[in-house]
Amino acid sequence: MALRNVLLEGDGTLRKKSREVTHFDQRTRELIDDMFETMREEDGLGLAAPQVGVLKRIFVMEGVEDNEPTAFINPVLIDEKGEQTGAEGCLSLPGLFGIVTRPEEIRVRAQDISGEEFERTYTGLEARCVCHEIDHLYGVLYRDKAEGGLHKLEPEEEQDETETASEEIISAKVADSDA
Repeated sequence: MALRNVLLEGDGTLRKKSREVTHFDQRTRELIDDMFETMREEDGLGLAAPQVGVLKRIFVMEGVEDNEPTAFINPVLIDEKGEQTGAEGCLSLPGLFGIVTRPEEIRVRAQDISGEEFERTYTGLEARCVCHEIDHLYGVLYRDKAEGGLHKLEPEEEQDETETASEEIISAKVADSDA
C-alpha cells in the first residue's frame, strides 16, 4: 500500500468524468488499498479515484455511522428519498465547508473488488457521503451545489462556533422550507 497525492481544486482531472471499471484485477485492488490508506491519513470519510488522479468509477468510504470500510466500483444511485441540508467539506478543497442539500435516504448499486454486484441503503451522513463521492465520478464538486458559497473553517478552538453557525443556518433553511 502507498499514500497517493490528493488533487486539489484547480486540477483539471477533478472536473472530468470517470470511466467504468471493466477489469477487477490486482491493479484495481492496489488502487483501492492505496485509496483507503490515503483517506485514513487525510482523516476523510470517503475518497473517489479522481481525487488521486485516476479516472475510474471507484470510491471508498469508512468511518461513517460505524459502517465497515467499503469500496464501491461502478456505483449507481437507484433510489433516493427525502431531503437533508448540512455542512460538507472535501479533501480536494481543504479548509473549506459549504451547506449542501442531499437526499436523506439513498439506495446504491455497485460492484465489489471481485466484480460481484451489491445494493445497499444509506441514510443521513452515509447517504450524504455516497452522493458526494458519486458526484466526484462525474466531475462535480460540492462547491457546485453549495448554497451561499463556501466558507473557511475556523481554527480548531473556534470550530464549536462554526458548528453552531452551521446548525443555525440549517435550522433556518428547514424553517423556511416548512413555511
